[in-house]
Amino acid sequence: MDLSSGSCNACGTGGTALMKFSLGKDFFGRPYDRLSPSADQSPKWYCANCSMQKNLQRDFRDIRAEYDKLIAGQQSELAKGDEFRRASLRLREISALLGSLPGQSPLIAAHDVALLIERLNTATMPA
Repeated sequence: MDLSSGSCNACGTGGTALMKFSLGKDFFGRPYDRLSPSADQSPKWYCANCSMQKNLQRDFRDIRAEYDKLIAGQQSELAKGDEFRRASLRLREISALLGSLPGQSPLIAAHDVALLIERLNTATMPA
């Protein structure tokens, strides 16, 4: 956490604690490093609310990428029945969280989440 006087790179809120995340695991448990020390010359900093939304955005992108692989006939985590169900549940959670926000998220569009939920609902769930 950084207590500097900067502002959130998503919503512009200033005068609050800002956070950034560089190491972790994606929705499917794979490790990632979003901030490569040599490549990222301007890391993004987020307030607590936008940090939470950034995590929602990351999960949404992970699930959407796996869905794209699935419909393209490539190997996908969503081909596993448990992961498919878990991803569907997470998308519904993301939708509910976005619906509870005052205003629209600067990081993830509720419409995009709803569209992916609809696509997953019409896809054939793996056994």
